[in-house]
Amino acid sequence: MSTVFAAVDIGASSGRVMLGRVGAGGVSLETVHRFPNGVGELDGGLRWDFEALYAEVLKGLEAAATTAAVDGESITSIGIDTWAVDYGLVNAAGELIAQPYSYRDERSRAAVAKVHMLLDEQRLYATTGLQFLQFNTIYQLATEPELEGLQALLIPDLIAFRLTGQRRTEATNASTTGLFDAVAGEWATEFFKPLGLPRKLFPPLIQPGETIGTVLPEVAKATGLPATTPVVAVGSHDTASAVAAVPAEQEDFAYISSGTWSLVGLELSHPVLTETSRLANFTNERGVDGTIRYLRNVGGLWLLSECQRTWAEEGYSPSLANLLEAAAELPPGGPQVNADDPAFTAPGNMPSRIRAAARATGTLLPERAASVVRCILDSLAAGYARTIADAERLTDRRVSVVHIVGGGSQNRLLCQLTANATGKTVIAGPVEATALGNVLVQARAAGAVSGGLAELRQLVAAGVGLESYEPAADQQHIRVGVLQASGAGKHS
Repeated sequence: MSTVFAAVDIGASSGRVMLGRVGAGGVSLETVHRFPNGVGELDGGLRWDFEALYAEVLKGLEAAATTAAVDGESITSIGIDTWAVDYGLVNAAGELIAQPYSYRDERSRAAVAKVHMLLDEQRLYATTGLQFLQFNTIYQLATEPELEGLQALLIPDLIAFRLTGQRRTEATNASTTGLFDAVAGEWATEFFKPLGLPRKLFPPLIQPGETIGTVLPEVAKATGLPATTPVVAVGSHDTASAVAAVPAEQEDFAYISSGTWSLVGLELSHPVLTETSRLANFTNERGVDGTIRYLRNVGGLWLLSECQRTWAEEGYSPSLANLLEAAAELPPGGPQVNADDPAFTAPGNMPSRIRAAARATGTLLPERAASVVRCILDSLAAGYARTIADAERLTDRRVSVVHIVGGGSQNRLLCQLTANATGKTVIAGPVEATALGNVLVQARAAGAVSGGLAELRQLVAAGVGLESYEPAADQQHIRVGVLQASGAGKHS
């Protein structure tokens, strides 16, 4: 008999609610509700439609309860993970005062200099260990005209608040704000006053595996869940959940959580807060069980999906498999761009921006779509290789294998190019790493499984199909296509 959990797993492009079943046979997932997500122009900026998003979460939980009941099962708990850094502002009455801004909005760019005038960059990094990104929460908050009497709830915490009425901030997501002490594992409150932030701007911290609360009566009525159903904190930053489910058999691994963004790094027991690390723009974010996700944000499959969107608007809609096949036929050594250039952050005509970036390097990118696709994937693979090499140097560790999880693990061309660029074995899968990590943390909290991350990862490795890629001696012949999987990879 399996124990059943509901995983709410939302990325910047799509979301889903999944049932996770944990038993003697391992862990399995079933998608019961899938929905689109995205930003739109609202009230003078790029914002998330949180009310629509929350309505989809309720639909998903209703579908989860119904599906479980048909099978004679009941849901043990609910876990929520989403993307990081964005937040909603809630007043004392619990009302959301405006729809949350998206990190893709440009408003925080001008706030960077303001924050750095008040807080030295070196001091910030020595405390928070956070990679500089202009959309980090600290810079977004600096644009807010008035925060007194309000609380900032990061997106998964805001969903949990709507479900339970309890205000908490889960630690893995808190560590992405730029206001979290990487060593102490607490809010860096010494930064609040210089920035004019209320001391209680964020709710108290909660750790993965702790119970946030039980669902409110109105939620129970809307979903069919028992009113005693708990919402359990998981690695609510989706990358934290994904890394918890990396099926690594050894400690000397690097990971790439590949979706809209690529999160590339190592798992450590202690943060690296050196000036050399800061200059290399590495981040120290919390993982499950107090681990440190030492990583750098690299551009991701957002570049490819935006190209596909632009081409579709122009009446050209080839399948991804056909695009990859054509891209693989091109010779190696073609143009590359900086895949994590901020110029690629906002929506828009991505093919023209890729070509402009290539021209700036002194190379011309042919007009055909396959050339743009190959440029993107070559650039991502090169970025992955640089980042892993930098992480090895900065931590004095040697990586023997690279695990790619998430949507990008299905992209055979990207996986092979990554093996070629890094000179290391690449193991691809699972595509559903985030949901698996979410479910397994819930399962451990409920006593359905036991052990540390190594034991959780063994469950993942035993239950999913993985594909291995070795650096190719003949780079003219590359496996291409997209692996068929239980579901499309969510973009985070």
